[in-house]
Amino acid sequence: MTTFTHYLRSLILAMIFSFVTPLILIGGVLLFLGVSGYIPLLQELAEMAATGVLNFLTIFGSGSIFNGILVISLTCGFVGGLFDTYAYYRYQILRIDS
Repeated sequence: MTTFTHYLRSLILAMIFSFVTPLILIGGVLLFLGVSGYIPLLQELAEMAATGVLNFLTIFGSGSIFNGILVISLTCGFVGGLFDTYAYYRYQILRIDS
């Protein structure tokens, strides 16, 4: 039973970290573009880049930026869980073979 609890703990942590990573990445990019908008030579470039990122999120969110971030984060969390399951399965197979 301890093997299952270790797997479950690993799966939950992988899904949480995979969910939070896009939030931090997108937030960091938007923060960087917002701060770089105060530099006179980069103001127009930062505004165009921020508009592009927000349009990208709007497409994934069916018109809502927040829903776009949520969809991307949920997808990454699901994929992280699938990858953790595959890695656990692969570890079990390699441990049995050796």
